[in-house]
Amino acid sequence: MELIHRGKVRDVYADGDDLVLVASNRVSVFDVVLPTEIPEKGALLTALSLWWFERLADLVPNHVVSAEDVPAEFAGRAVRVRRLDMVPVEAVVRGYLTGSGLADYRATGAVCGIALPEGLEDGSRLPEPIFTPTTKAAVGDHDEPIEFAQVVATVGPDLAERVRDLTMAVYRRGAEIALERGIIIADTKLEFGVDSGGVLRLADEVLTSDSSRFWDAEGWKPGQTQPSFDKQFVRDWAKSTGWRPDGAAAAPEIPAPIVDATRARYIEAYELLTGRSW
Repeated sequence: MELIHRGKVRDVYADGDDLVLVASNRVSVFDVVLPTEIPEKGALLTALSLWWFERLADLVPNHVVSAEDVPAEFAGRAVRVRRLDMVPVEAVVRGYLTGSGLADYRATGAVCGIALPEGLEDGSRLPEPIFTPTTKAAVGDHDEPIEFAQVVATVGPDLAERVRDLTMAVYRRGAEIALERGIIIADTKLEFGVDSGGVLRLADEVLTSDSSRFWDAEGWKPGQTQPSFDKQFVRDWAKSTGWRPDGAAAAPEIPAPIVDATRARYIEAYELLTGRSW
């Protein structure tokens, strides 16, 4: 196999007519890969994505060819997938207000050009989920929010509308399933690509602790930091060190207690959502 792309978390290999997508144990915050890995993270992301792909298959086709036909050294954290012409935007949907969306709302009263009601707090549930796409930045660069009109200008109105509508459908299905299991999916990021037959497919990972904010439904309360099962724990720790991604200092090593606590959160999310033991 030939390594053709190394992303923040995944490595992509060419293997004949297919690609092999390998999830590493790397973790990124603020679009920067930290020097410390989280044990089993790649396998957890892969297993959870495969579980979700099965439950979303009637909504949107995906890129999975096989989770078994992969090199032995990558077993458990790799998937054989179709080659796709990837849509050059990140499809982001928000059902709750937090993170960069909250910052935009506080500055402008809107997120990606979508006006929101006054008086919302960190963690507020939005009246309806909103599609808030971003650019798809290279490793080391930062994704930037864009309005839907910019997606239309980039990929055309038909594909833009299909990506938006499928993103909303996936989020609604996923949020409903997760809430039954005690998890709020506050927001998520999806990727899509078009195959050689012109079929739009869901790609990369889906509804994982890396690509989504998972909150404890029982502990959710607007106006406070939400108890979570995702990499927000690492983001908060990184902020607490004083390190900033745009500064001169190198990204910090993650202390062992933070690594262990992060791994535990990923495992808890997997077990709550799937009902399976890790």
